[in-house]
Amino acid sequence: MKVRQHKLKIGVSGIRGEVGEFLTPPMACAFAQAFGTYVGPGRVVVGRDTRPHGPMLEHAVACGLLAAGCDVVRVGVQPTPTIQIYVANRGARGGLAITASHNPPEYNALKLFNSSGLFFNSYERSELIDLYHQSNFHHATNDAIGWVHADYGRPAGIHIERVLAHVDKDRIRRAGFRVAVDAVNGAGSEMTVEFLGEYLGCELVPLAVDPHKPFPRVAEPRPDTLGELAAAVKEFGCHAGFAQDPDADRLAVVAENGRVLDNDDVLALVVDAVLEKQPGDVVVNLTTSAVIEDVARRYGCRVHRTPVGEANVVERLLATRAVIGGEGSNGGVIFPAVHPCRDSYTGMAFLLDRMAATGKTVSELAAGLPRYVRRQTKVAFEHGPLGGVMQALEERYQGAETDRRDGLKLIWPDRWVHVRASNTEPVMRIAVEARSAEEAERLFSEVQGIVAS
Repeated sequence: MKVRQHKLKIGVSGIRGEVGEFLTPPMACAFAQAFGTYVGPGRVVVGRDTRPHGPMLEHAVACGLLAAGCDVVRVGVQPTPTIQIYVANRGARGGLAITASHNPPEYNALKLFNSSGLFFNSYERSELIDLYHQSNFHHATNDAIGWVHADYGRPAGIHIERVLAHVDKDRIRRAGFRVAVDAVNGAGSEMTVEFLGEYLGCELVPLAVDPHKPFPRVAEPRPDTLGELAAAVKEFGCHAGFAQDPDADRLAVVAENGRVLDNDDVLALVVDAVLEKQPGDVVVNLTTSAVIEDVARRYGCRVHRTPVGEANVVERLLATRAVIGGEGSNGGVIFPAVHPCRDSYTGMAFLLDRMAATGKTVSELAAGLPRYVRRQTKVAFEHGPLGGVMQALEERYQGAETDRRDGLKLIWPDRWVHVRASNTEPVMRIAVEARSAEEAERLFSEVQGIVAS
C-alpha cells in the first residue's frame, strides 16, 4: 500500500503545503485570523508571488484579517524582502507573504512577519500556533470591521533606495555591464528588470521575467536548473547571469564563461565585499560552507552558526550585531543595513559593485575563494526514523565533532556532513563538504548508504 505523504508543514517560517488537499482557503483564512488576533488591530500588509492560486489565498487571508479587526494593505505581487521592508517602513502591525518560495508550483505558504518586518521568533511562533490550534480568535463586531487598501507602487522604490545606499551606483552604471536575468516569472520579474536596467544601467538579456506566465523551470535556482541561463550568458557575451526563486529572496549567479557558481560561493563573495568595507561578525547556518570562515579570517572576523532557517540566522545576527549573514546553501544574502532578511537585490548590487571596483570578472572573483567540493541531496522522510539515522552516523564516525542543534552535523578539520529534516518539505536533506572531489564523493556515498539502510 502506498504511504500517503502529508504535504502540510507549520514551521520556522509559517504555514506551507500543497494547495487543494492540504493547504486550503478555509485554513488560510483561519490562520490569518489567528495572526490578526495575535498582532492586534491596525494595518497588516499582504503580498504574494505569481503562483496561480495566489489570488485565491490572498482573498482568504484578507477575510481572516478583516474578521480579526485588522486593516488590510494589499501590495500585490512583490518579492518577499520587499514586503518585509515595506512592513517596517509603513509602521504596520505585521505582514503576510503568500509564497512557497523555492518549493514546486503546486505548493503555497503564508510567511509571517512582525511589525519590524522580521519572521516571528520561536516564542512568537509558538504562541501564534497555539492560538491557531485552539481557534481562540478575535471576532470583530460590525462597526469594528476594517478596510482594504491597495499600495502597489511604493514598496519596490523603498526597497531599491535602501539597497543603492550601500553601493556606488554611478560606478556600476559606468561599467556598462550586460546581464542575463532569469526571475522564473516570479515575484521579482518586473522589479528586477527595473533595478538592473533603469537604476544600475545594465544592458539586459531577459529570459523569464513575465509574471503572468508559469514557472519555466524548477523553482529553486541551482546549478542543475539553470542551463538556459548559462547558455544565454555565453551566447550574448554577458558579464554575469542572475537567477532568482519565485519570491526573489534567493540568488544564483552565472559567471561570464557560463559556469553556475555554487550558492555558497555567491554568499562568500558578498561577505568578502561587505567585510572589506565594514569588518564585523558574520552569521550563517550549519549547512553553509566553511569557505565563510576562511573569508572572515582574512579580516579577523568571527563566524556564528545557527540551525537552518532565515528566522534562526536573523535572530542570531541581531543578537550579535553582525554586519552580514546568510544561508549559503540556498543563495540567501542577509545584510541588516538594508534589512535583516534574505535579499537577492542586495546580493546582485554588491557583486556588480565589486566587479566595477576591481575590474575583475565573476570567474576571477570566485577564483580568489578557497576551494571546497560540496554534494547534497534530499530523500523522502517520515519524521520517525531521523533518530535512528543520527545514531547510526555517530556510531560510524565516532572521531568527529558533533553538533545536534539541527539534525546532526559531523565535523572534521577538512570536511563535514549535515543530515537534517527539511523545514519546508517532507524530506531529509543530506549535505557533505570536503577539500577534494574524491573525499566528498566517498563521504557522500557512505552517508547515503547509512541513511538508506
